[in-house]
Amino acid sequence: MADPYNTARRPAGEARLDDSMITTAFELPGFRVVQNIGVVRGITVRSRSIVGNFLGGIQTLFGGNITIYTQLCEQAREETYRDMVKHARTLGANAIIAMRYDATDIMTGLTEVLCYGTAVIVEPARS
Repeated sequence: MADPYNTARRPAGEARLDDSMITTAFELPGFRVVQNIGVVRGITVRSRSIVGNFLGGIQTLFGGNITIYTQLCEQAREETYRDMVKHARTLGANAIIAMRYDATDIMTGLTEVLCYGTAVIVEPARS
């Protein structure tokens, strides 16, 4: 499946912002930061439906991984990650460093999920 976030044509040899150009580290091996653009983020607020809470409650009776909540968390992380990448592309970045996730309970049943990092422009390091 084609990646809708990486459809623009780029000159040969130019780094493009795809998953390999996003890291939790403060540097990207093989590249050097030439411009710091700033913080980029994706945010979502999620809740589980009444049916989801009921099914999750049943799963807790049996112990182990509560898959309905795991799926909710994974969907929220994926959504915020893609929003962060879209934000970085809008600003002209070709990499994101120091990427992190954060989650906060806003109220009972509502959770905010945030994905953020530093948008940068990198170029291949010269040997």
